[in-house]
Amino acid sequence: MTATRLTHRHVEVFRALMLAGSVTRAAELLHTSQPTVSRELARLEQVLQMNLFDRVRGRLRPTVRALALRDEVERSYQGLERIAATAAALRHFAQGRLELACLPALAHTLLPDAVRRFAAAHPQASVCITPVESPQLEAWLSEQRCDLGLTEQGSAPPGTLALPLLKLDEVAVLPAGHALLARPRLRAADFAEQAFVSLAAGDPYRQQIDALFQRQGIARRLALEAGSAAAVCALVRQGLGVAIVNPLTALDAAGPDLQVRPLTVRIPFHVSLVLPELRAPNPLRDGFVAALREAAAAVRARLR
Repeated sequence: MTATRLTHRHVEVFRALMLAGSVTRAAELLHTSQPTVSRELARLEQVLQMNLFDRVRGRLRPTVRALALRDEVERSYQGLERIAATAAALRHFAQGRLELACLPALAHTLLPDAVRRFAAAHPQASVCITPVESPQLEAWLSEQRCDLGLTEQGSAPPGTLALPLLKLDEVAVLPAGHALLARPRLRAADFAEQAFVSLAAGDPYRQQIDALFQRQGIARRLALEAGSAAAVCALVRQGLGVAIVNPLTALDAAGPDLQVRPLTVRIPFHVSLVLPELRAPNPLRDGFVAALREAAAAVRARLR
């Protein structure tokens, strides 16, 4: 004889009983009869080989095993509800969801302006931004986890297409009132013996900056270092030194207490737009790429 197997109907009856607390109310929820619910419950307990409810004064009291099973059932229903919501969004893609991964620095500099521009054209769409450090970011993009990504790498991760978005240079940041603000552009020699706030020792931009000053034999006073360009700018704003950082963070931090100056030497800063080649294109992607390009053009205009 073929063994009875667990079915979706069994799960549906179990969930209704857990919600209702009685066979009568569960039958009403399922638009069926009380005998049908009782029969399906008996079959379910037979399949699972355990009692799920104690009968107390005409009501069903779930056992400890039933309570544990309920948690798993609810998780499965939540998954079904999410699938249904995703399907509905795909039917009306303007209300869909776009997923983007990027370096943390880009999440609070370039992207807010791009999202603002995108939201103006797609007010019902949602955007999920996930900041991820390298090399995990490139691994995620290769695994096709996101609809698009932003990196500072020139080469495309495997399985993706990389397009140039921004090609700029690092800039100097100085606190208000600093003597070097009298110069419209700063040379490497201008940093001689200046208190300098550095990025962390392993940062690739830190390594480029240090190599530049070493080649020219220029000594700085290296008293402070921080793990991000935003943290570096915060220290400069307090008058603790000068620094060289990426232009996006510099513009984001610029104000009365922190000024930006271009350099006469080039320390390249590039941002690439990365598109997955194996993931189905999100209908919202082209609109967001257009918004990114507009935001990048606005950055270039500010730097000019």
